[in-house]
Amino acid sequence: MSSFYTPRRTRNLYSPDSKKPYKLSRSKIDLFLECPRCFYLDRRLGVGRPPGFPFTLNSAVDALLKREFDMHRASGRAHPLIEAYGVDAMPVSHDDLDKWRENFVGIQFFHDTTNLIITGAIDDLWQNSQHEYIVVDYKATATTGRITELTKGHHAGYKRQMEIYQWLLRRNGLRVSDTGYFVYCNGQKDREAFDAKLEFDVTLIPYTGRDAWVEQAVIDAHACLQRDHVPAAADECDYCLYLSAVESVISEKNKDTSVR
Repeated sequence: MSSFYTPRRTRNLYSPDSKKPYKLSRSKIDLFLECPRCFYLDRRLGVGRPPGFPFTLNSAVDALLKREFDMHRASGRAHPLIEAYGVDAMPVSHDDLDKWRENFVGIQFFHDTTNLIITGAIDDLWQNSQHEYIVVDYKATATTGRITELTKGHHAGYKRQMEIYQWLLRRNGLRVSDTGYFVYCNGQKDREAFDAKLEFDVTLIPYTGRDAWVEQAVIDAHACLQRDHVPAAADECDYCLYLSAVESVISEKNKDTSVR
């Protein structure tokens, strides 16, 4: 069996009959929005999408950024990136910040209408002069050109991610700015030589979040989990399109073989 993928699991599945609150992460809400069928197969039936290979370079950038911003947090100084962009913000301390950053723990909110515990792990937390908390998310990539705005198709997921974090912090009683920031690190590919080091162009991209949609998404995801039948796939779900194509060609091949 692959060490990266378990074809069928029996733990952490949603049961409509259970009275125990069920944890649903930010990423699983996003999965529901991408494809209700994949979401249902994952959370109800224990068959998740095959995971991508771990991006260890991204993880390293994430860890280094947290360490760097934490140094400025401890000293009470604004980070040079914040100063360069003239942003009214400072890395802020909070008793729960370490917990909120931890994967599989994160910020949590019990949504009593659905009996779901919604969770999400943030990268960083800043605060402006109006004492509003600011959600900050780190991103790393390597592409040609300078990244100054979020216009690609996959960036829609980044925006939803930001908005869910804002929603979670507000549900925990914090005053949260509508404006969050993406610290975007772009590995430069146009250098003459590698020289055993990778240089990054770091940009700060503001995003004005609108979290009004999150409440209904949680309710809709819960309704999906309550169903007795597997829902239809999203029209543009690559995973479901692949499975449908595989089933079709196998069926055609078997028919052709049986005729012979």
